[in-house]
Amino acid sequence: MLSYQHGYHAGNLADVQKHAMLAWVLAELARKPKPLSYLETHAGRGLYDLGAPEALKTGEAAAGIARVEDWFAPDDPYARVLAETRRLHGPRAYPGSPLVAALSLRPEDRITLAELHPREGTALEDNLLPFDARIERRDGAEMALSRTPPDPRRGLLLVDPSWEVKSDYDTVPDLLEKVARRWNVGALMLWYPILADARHAPMLRRLATTFPDALRHEVRFPPVRPGHGMEGSGLFTVNPPWRMEERAAWLSDRFATLR
Repeated sequence: MLSYQHGYHAGNLADVQKHAMLAWVLAELARKPKPLSYLETHAGRGLYDLGAPEALKTGEAAAGIARVEDWFAPDDPYARVLAETRRLHGPRAYPGSPLVAALSLRPEDRITLAELHPREGTALEDNLLPFDARIERRDGAEMALSRTPPDPRRGLLLVDPSWEVKSDYDTVPDLLEKVARRWNVGALMLWYPILADARHAPMLRRLATTFPDALRHEVRFPPVRPGHGMEGSGLFTVNPPWRMEERAAWLSDRFATLR
């Protein structure tokens, strides 16, 4: 959806779940002395200013990372990424998932990002310039299907659409099924919003049937403002790394304190 602008939502509680889990997974994958591949279908601009008018207008960062950052010890992978982002870009900077990946991975690892939005894609190229990332200005599903299996074969695909197009709930499972057939050893991580109308439920039932051993992690949180439709967020991970379930349970316990 080319009208979607994540700057209004950067650093919200859904981002905290997604990025805290992503940073941990990448840190775990990087423990092994073998290179890996990171692919992302909907990259966005990769770097956000939480003091920008967009972020201040919604207040989502104030109710998100600003409220819960003390959950994470300084040596937590997510905390380390946040600290390095601020060191490089200033105290109001917040990393999108491409920068989380770039700051978590090693020189021998490969990063491939897709972003279709012209302005966001240009910003992504600027923000990831210091890193050796391949940025493709095209549809994310097309990129994922053309680049899998990647080289190296170890690695992770993050699928994180805007979900403003209702057909995403039908096409995303198709994409994961096709990628899994091509890349059966890859970790496939899908982020989705939990809305009041539970429109994600049929998609999750289908995914659970196709991938019975996947890890489903959902967190709930209060609406950031009256009338805001998102009640939580979820991650569905095919081929989850070892101990990811423990990390998910730890994070769920923190989110439970917000209710």
